[in-house]
This record gives sequence, structure tokens and C-alpha cells, in this order.
Amino acid sequence: MKRGLLLFAHGARDPNWAIPFRAVAERVRARDAALVVELGFLEFMTPTLGEAGAALAAASCTQVDVVPLFLGAGGHVRKDLPELLAALRAACPGTDWRLRRAIGEIDSVIDAMAVAAHDLTNEPPPPP
Repeated sequence: MKRGLLLFAHGARDPNWAIPFRAVAERVRARDAALVVELGFLEFMTPTLGEAGAALAAASCTQVDVVPLFLGAGGHVRKDLPELLAALRAACPGTDWRLRRAIGEIDSVIDAMAVAAHDLTNEPPPPP
């Protein structure tokens, strides 16, 4: 079994917006070289979720965890993502697509954000 990870982010018109999401993908790759990692976007950026998923299927991944890089499970995660995932399942039936919780709903992520928010109170403010 070849495993894959499909990270799913919203997307934006500003290309710099994707920098932290690409960093997440790179750090996951560095942690587990056997895991094939792709990042896909809902809108405005490429690759799309479908394109990133197709790349994982083309890389012979038979099991792919889909992790929404959203702080919560709003409309995009509850409505749009299941529809996109259904299309991906139909297009790539040889792959087991497993939808995971939104990353922002995980206790360790909430804890990390709390620590970071607190730590920012000890930094000097940015220049005007």
C-alpha cells in the first residue's frame, strides 16, 4: 500500500497567501519521505483539489488522507469538500480517499495557536 496525503486549502488571489501552506507540505514531506504529499486549493490557485488528487492517484497511492487546512469546518469543509471528494472518488476509484477533520479542530493545533498568540504579546509591536 502506498500512502498519500492531500492537504486542502482555500486559495487566494495573492500568491504570498500560499506560503505557509506550502511550508506545511514541505515539513510533512521532511517528516515522512514515504508519504506522498500534495497541496490542492479550492479556488484562485493551482493545483486544484482534483488536480492534486489525480497526481496522488497517478503516483500509485492506494490510500490518501485528505486534511482540510481550515481553522474550522465551515461551509467549504462541510459542503464543498465532500462534493469535490465525490468527484475525485469517481475519477480515481482505485484510491481510498479518507476525509479527516479540519486541522484547526485538533487540540494540538489549538494549543499551538494559543501559545503563539500569547508569545506575540511579549514581542515589540511592528513598526507603523
